[in-house]
Amino acid sequence: MSLFRRASSSLATLAFRAVRSPVSLRSGAVSADRLVLRNQHLSRGSVFSFSTESAVAKTTADENLVSVLESEIECAVNEEAPDDNVMEDVPEGFPFEIIDTPRERTLFLTREFEDETIQVEVDSSATYDDDEEEEEEAEAQKDDEDDEESSVKLRIPMVVSVSKGDDGVCLEFGVSAYPDEIVIDSLSIKQPQGSENELAYEGPDFDDLDENLQKAFHRFLEIRGIKPSFIGFLADYVANKDSREYLQWLKDLKSFVEK
Repeated sequence: MSLFRRASSSLATLAFRAVRSPVSLRSGAVSADRLVLRNQHLSRGSVFSFSTESAVAKTTADENLVSVLESEIECAVNEEAPDDNVMEDVPEGFPFEIIDTPRERTLFLTREFEDETIQVEVDSSATYDDDEEEEEEAEAQKDDEDDEESSVKLRIPMVVSVSKGDDGVCLEFGVSAYPDEIVIDSLSIKQPQGSENELAYEGPDFDDLDENLQKAFHRFLEIRGIKPSFIGFLADYVANKDSREYLQWLKDLKSFVEK
């Protein structure tokens, strides 16, 4: 009888375990699902928090940039304000029409001279040349500021094109214009666009030409309006354009950041 009870008890225990096992598995599955959902919730919370912090940082950085740009604009207006009356100082006899397109670095001077069309492309980023000998002397005599100042010369780079007729061929001069002289850096014959030959002969260096030929070409340009007496006005106009373009550039930057 005892043996029978023990066997019955063992069977009852196995049956109970068999019935209970699916419930335990389901409970484990439910716990695993809850863990996944919890992790997903935490992950979404982290991404949202990071996105929020990034948006705040971007807004703060942009606002700071706009503030700095506004300060620069105010400084440019107060210290380098463009002169709207610069054309009132055009020298007598200045023969060119000035074509000045906003937001462009270069400006153009154009004129008709008898049967010729003359165009001058002027780089508005005027540069300065240093006379090496005077600069060395200024460094040796640091107490003499006049020598150092005299070593700096305003230079306006320009390209002068002289064309005749409708064949598109032109004479092109590379020029460095100073308030006291015109220096011809290069001279070449330019063929019409589309017919340029990269191996075309462009002539010798201008400095290697016969001295009389050099003087004749300088006279050639002078008669057509390229002369030192106009460079002072042109330098002022170029400086004024540079100030105007810089101010507009700052305003364009500010407008973009504020979008």
